[in-house]
Amino acid sequence: MRAIRCLAIAWVALLLAACATTQSAPTAVREALAPSGKLRIGVYADSPISLLRDRATGEARGVAHDTGREVARRLGVPFEVIEFPRVAEVLAALKTGAVDITVTNATAVRAKDVDFTPPLLLLELGYLAPPGSPVSSIADADRPGVRIGVTQGSTSSSTLPRQLKNATIVPAPSMKSAIEMLASHRVDAFATNKANLFEMADGVPGSRVLAGNWGVEHLAIAIPKGRIQSMGWLVAFVDEARRDGFVTRAVERAGLRGTAPAEAR
Repeated sequence: MRAIRCLAIAWVALLLAACATTQSAPTAVREALAPSGKLRIGVYADSPISLLRDRATGEARGVAHDTGREVARRLGVPFEVIEFPRVAEVLAALKTGAVDITVTNATAVRAKDVDFTPPLLLLELGYLAPPGSPVSSIADADRPGVRIGVTQGSTSSSTLPRQLKNATIVPAPSMKSAIEMLASHRVDAFATNKANLFEMADGVPGSRVLAGNWGVEHLAIAIPKGRIQSMGWLVAFVDEARRDGFVTRAVERAGLRGTAPAEAR
């Protein structure tokens, strides 16, 4: 009898634990994060950090996409994915409240316009060099006559001009155009996080992601200013997502490469 009673208590404990992990967030948090009644996830195309679509099935994946979807599930609200060509447009939409959430590099400049959680993960920043490029190492990038591509509105576009004193910075309007610039040798290398660089390398035969890095990105959840009521809940979500393996699964599902060493976290 005692054993049966203990087993019953254990089952009740398991049921309560399951309910605790799947129950909806407090109303105040839900209304702050998804004021329209659904969570609008801002993403930009052709990046494992944000959004990739399977060419055969159309299935969507990406760290920002999957994280937003999981936040919506835990909030207990539907979600809508809103696509943009570049991260700059996603941030602009967050600033105006046109979207509710994304995952992107948390910088001091961006934190003036949006609020960030602690990082979900870290990514190395590096260079992708096409075949025949004069840039064969990190040190080769800052030389007269070298052309370094960056995406307009990206962290690289604002950071590299302060680091590179001799090279010429060449902006690209999108990730797709960046690949075309590399393939046609309009730039000698392209600079961004290594997750995007490895993805781009697949589209430029003979190209390679250079060893080493020129910095590290801190990928975090970003939300519009003025929704501070939800931040405590989101911080707890990030902590749990890292501990329970959700972040690892999202990274693997997106095929994201270039994460920084664990000790850097």
